[in-house]
Amino acid sequence: MLSADQRAEAADRLRDAERDRVPIPPLTSTWPDIDVVDAYEIQLLNIRRRGRPVLGHKVGLSSLVMQQMMGVDEPDYGHLLDDMALDERHSVPARKYCQPRVEVEVGFVLGADLPGAGCTEEDVLAATAALAPAIELIDSRIADWRIGLADTIADNASSAGFVLGPARVPPGAVDVRKIEATLRRNGEVVAEGRSDAVLGNPVTAVAWLARRVADFGVRLRAGNIVLPGSCTKAIDVRAGDRFQADFTGLGRVSLTFASTTSWGGVA
Repeated sequence: MLSADQRAEAADRLRDAERDRVPIPPLTSTWPDIDVVDAYEIQLLNIRRRGRPVLGHKVGLSSLVMQQMMGVDEPDYGHLLDDMALDERHSVPARKYCQPRVEVEVGFVLGADLPGAGCTEEDVLAATAALAPAIELIDSRIADWRIGLADTIADNASSAGFVLGPARVPPGAVDVRKIEATLRRNGEVVAEGRSDAVLGNPVTAVAWLARRVADFGVRLRAGNIVLPGSCTKAIDVRAGDRFQADFTGLGRVSLTFASTTSWGGVA
């Protein structure tokens, strides 16, 4: 467990890393005693400091492939802010980020508040107004993605941005566990997966998140967007890349990066 001063220092380092696009050593190396409670409190310090409206929340590292890729054994969780919302019609400068990657997700748009403690999958389905195709832009302010669980939670679950496609599909219109997803980069298939890669069912991930963040006084509210985790492995971003994700029953979403040289060797 860290002191209040240590948590504040960790939050400062992450804020500066994001602002300056200069990743820092893992917090778990600097403060070996850091735990997940410390990490979420560090995350909240930076969320409150940014002062931006919260559009929703995310679960990360919820698939086995992503946990193996990142070397952790349970999911992380973070906030989605209004200045993280991206638009399919506009390209994103990759140089704004430290070491960006994209993930393919089934987005949930809540029509009602979720309970906190005790939230069930049935609660999630009842509260979900629509499902939407989504791409999440992730970025680690920790050097070389050398993250432990506490590192990524403190770093707002490595969130950087997200985009939703136009489709809004009632959850009863599809089998949420069997949505196939294909990701193309510049027309070439680079990842494929299915929604049940996310804890067996992305609905399970949303219910888990509602219960988890309730311990910190955070609730998932009507109107929130919730990203439950990636159906596929994360793919590195290069300047000039155009990503397109296609989902059975949910349609398509795309994200394009500007053709300029990116910071830190990400071309």
